[in-house]
Amino acid sequence: MPLPSVLLTPNRYRFRATWTFTVTPEALYDCLELAESYPSWWPQVREARRTGTDTGTLRVRSFLPYELAFAVHGARRDPVARTLEIAMSGDLEGWARWTVLPHGRTGSQARFEQDVEVRRPLMRRLAIPARPLFVANHAWMMRAGRRGLHTRLEAGADRI
Repeated sequence: MPLPSVLLTPNRYRFRATWTFTVTPEALYDCLELAESYPSWWPQVREARRTGTDTGTLRVRSFLPYELAFAVHGARRDPVARTLEIAMSGDLEGWARWTVLPHGRTGSQARFEQDVEVRRPLMRRLAIPARPLFVANHAWMMRAGRRGLHTRLEAGADRI
């Protein structure tokens, strides 16, 4: 019997989330495009700093007592398809992507996808026993991000 894939790659995580909003897809895309503003609405994004035209650094910390820091490089920015994708290196290696779609007659939907491998040594050592906690920690972070973005968009702060 083959081993479950999580045991073969215990440090790799794939996440997906879909968030629905009442604003236009353009307004949602414009807000998501401004990564340096994420700390103002997403509490677990502790710092988002631009270091170049398409590069930056992020520091995140959710419920568990550890922080992840990584460099980001813009891999795709397509306002027509409303897609934003980054490559990450550091405590996390991989990519993350936002795709913004119309939803209903006037709303929008943000689809988040992420495929990363954890590089932080302690998290790698704890990969198998702590995996359920790491996954729950990420889910908690995503829920807080959705709430924060909803509040920001409803307040009309979709542009800075």
